Amino acid sequence: MTSSELWTRTTADRYDAEETEMSSAAVLGPTLAFLAELAGDGRALEFAIGTGRVGVPLRERGVPVVGIELSRHMASVLRRKADEDTLPVVTGDMATATVPGEFSLVYLVYNTITNLLTQDEQVECFRNAARHLEPGGRFVIELGVPPLRFLPPGQVAVPFDVSEQHLGFDTFDLVEQILVSHHFTRDGDDGRYRRDSSRHRYAWPAELDLMARIAGLELERRVADWEGAPFTQDSAQHISVWRKPA
Repeated sequence: MTSSELWTRTTADRYDAEETEMSSAAVLGPTLAFLAELAGDGRALEFAIGTGRVGVPLRERGVPVVGIELSRHMASVLRRKADEDTLPVVTGDMATATVPGEFSLVYLVYNTITNLLTQDEQVECFRNAARHLEPGGRFVIELGVPPLRFLPPGQVAVPFDVSEQHLGFDTFDLVEQILVSHHFTRDGDDGRYRRDSSRHRYAWPAELDLMARIAGLELERRVADWEGAPFTQDSAQHISVWRKPA
């Protein structure tokens, strides 16, 4: 088992309801089109498939999808949407768990590589992707750019959401490259807030490129979003594609 924090049954059961925006057609449409094009006629492997937010609709588009998921509770929510024959899922961590066969696409979305809290484990995640790829196959990661530009001297917190139902901010350990995401979510109509937090290891795009080189992968493309906008110094996230040489 890696350093990733396990998702509980309670968190898994409410995950989809709290991620309705990320499951909308506006978000998923470009995501699925991007991934389906890279998969081509081959199979796709999703690391940390979770409740199947991306994997299930990608399978419905005709791409054979297999998943790896650490939390049995998250996988059990996925099972309400697709059975094992339709979308097989292996229980394990994305740095070491393996699936039989080769894939034209391995992908890891929504900042999830940061769930691995050490650099060594993130490197192993790249190695694991490379193990599963056929020659010429691609590894895709969706990841935010660390918002350290918003930290004035002496400050360690950056807000990322301030709305009526949710308050969210990240705190940073700049030495260990660890951020903690803090969430205060309003439950019901009585004004009470539920507090949650999760730890992540952030990494810069250049650091990921070095991890890819260690795993024998080459950077093919980096864009700012699933629609292919150019990646610039002002981009808040990136979609990066590395290729396994043929």
